[in-house]
Amino acid sequence: MESDIGKFISDFLAKIQVWPGWVPDWALYPAIIGAALILALILHSLAVAVLRWMIGPRRVFLRTLLSRTKAPIRLGLIIVALAAAVQTAPLAPALATTFRQTLLITFILLLGWMALIAIDLATARYLQRFRLDVADNLLARKHVTQIRVLKGAVDTLAIIVTVAIALMSVQEVRQYGVSLFASAGVAGVIAGLAARPVFSNLIAGVQIAMTQPIRIEDTVIVEGEFGYVEEITSTYVVLRLWDLRRLIVPLTYFMEKPFQNWTRQTATLIGTVLIYVDYTAPIERIRQKVTEIVTNSKLWDGQVVNLQVSDAKMSTIELRVLASAKDAGTAWDLRCEIREMLLSFLQREHPEVLPRLRFDVDWKESAPSNLQPARLASTAARQ
Repeated sequence: MESDIGKFISDFLAKIQVWPGWVPDWALYPAIIGAALILALILHSLAVAVLRWMIGPRRVFLRTLLSRTKAPIRLGLIIVALAAAVQTAPLAPALATTFRQTLLITFILLLGWMALIAIDLATARYLQRFRLDVADNLLARKHVTQIRVLKGAVDTLAIIVTVAIALMSVQEVRQYGVSLFASAGVAGVIAGLAARPVFSNLIAGVQIAMTQPIRIEDTVIVEGEFGYVEEITSTYVVLRLWDLRRLIVPLTYFMEKPFQNWTRQTATLIGTVLIYVDYTAPIERIRQKVTEIVTNSKLWDGQVVNLQVSDAKMSTIELRVLASAKDAGTAWDLRCEIREMLLSFLQREHPEVLPRLRFDVDWKESAPSNLQPARLASTAARQ
């Protein structure tokens, strides 16, 4: 049955005699649809021009949003025009209903697409003020982590809501879903168990964004692996290991298991170097040399330098050198530099303090001379 608008347009075309009598009636349908498409494109061009003039050159975000949504806006106007054409064109009731339902679902999905574009632009606009390529980037890493994790959660929520609204717009699917979950509770339990990892990771993502046990570019040790937090998604975390491998860890891992975060409050770290020397080593002279090595190094941050005798073993003593650096990578390089230069110093100026093995040979002086060769031979045989 034709709608009132369709009757009006049909009567209007009949009065002005625009539609030739020799043209079949079925050709009227593509003509109306084509006219609607042309009208939608014209309205799109006019609307974009007017909106661009109203926004002006200073509102960068709105101009970018308009530029990114030109295609969705054009498609939306085409959908509206086609919906009007369906109301106008004398289609069969079943075909018109199917066409209108399809256009409605497409329009809902289009709104979800535009929402994702707006979310992406808003987060990118907000993160422009923060830089990760500077030395003191703690505040930047904090905000970048929060926004990226929350963006993943919001994107997931927007997709779920869009798909849910699209399905609810179809009467048959809505009734089937309601009857399925009402009559078969087992299906609901199975669906809930299947979706549990998704929702647990989603909740863990929100917790990580709020409490921030990890942030982008944090230095962490997970499962014995040293690396940096490269990416935080809505379900997993990508760690860039020191040898450029990638370790993929679920989000829930960081909420359920212990791990080391070397940049939780600050990136500054204290590196440790262990040196084993003889009991006769000049500790004070070695301490002066360590201070000289560290203070002359470009890797030192000027905060901590110290040498202590941390242990005394049976044959050697353990010297522990402490030196601070601005981050984990610099601390590692500083430790290697201290170790190399200190070993060179000991080899060059105090080779006698390098670790050695001692033997008790006092019996040589007290034993008779004629027994010493025999005793040496028996000792060698036992060894």
